[in-house]
Amino acid sequence: MRIMGIDPGLAIVGFGFVDKNGSKLSPIQYGCITTEADTDQGVRLKQIYESAVQLIEKYKPDAVAIEKLFFNKNVTTALSVGQARGVLILAAVQRGLPIAEYTPLQVKQAVVGYGKAEKRQVQEMVRMFLNLVSIPKPDDVADALAVAICHAHTSTFHDRLNGNGVHKP
Repeated sequence: MRIMGIDPGLAIVGFGFVDKNGSKLSPIQYGCITTEADTDQGVRLKQIYESAVQLIEKYKPDAVAIEKLFFNKNVTTALSVGQARGVLILAAVQRGLPIAEYTPLQVKQAVVGYGKAEKRQVQEMVRMFLNLVSIPKPDDVADALAVAICHAHTSTFHDRLNGNGVHKP
C-alpha cells in the first residue's frame, strides 16, 4: 500500500509518500509545496491544489493521510491552514482516494509511543522508521512522513481488528 502523508499549511505543505509492505516501510518521495506570502490567497490555494493533483497522479497513492487542524491561537493562521487542508482533501477525494485524518497527538502516539513527545523525538523516529541518513527538512516534510507512518501503523491495527484491509477513521 502506498500512503501519501500531508502536513497542511498555506506557506508550506509537507508531503511524503511511503510504501507499506507488511511491516516494512519505504520512503518513495518527500518534499514540500511552497507558496509566496505576497501572492493572493486564492492563487496560493490553487497552486497547492494543482501541485497536490500532480503529486497524486505521479506517485499514485492508495490512501491519503492528513494532519487534522488543531487549536491555534492565531485565528487567521488557523483559517488559512483549514482552507489549504480543504483543497488538499478535495484533490484526493476527486481522485477517489480514501482520506484518513489524524491529530498531532495521534501521530506522536503512533510514531513515538507517547502523545506528548517532543518534535525532535518524532523527527528522529521518522528517520529511523524510514532508514534515512538525516531528518528531512523543513520540519513540515518530516511531519508529513510522520502522518504517513501513523496511517501505516493505524491501518495495520484496524486491519487486524476488523479482519480486512479497509480503514475508515
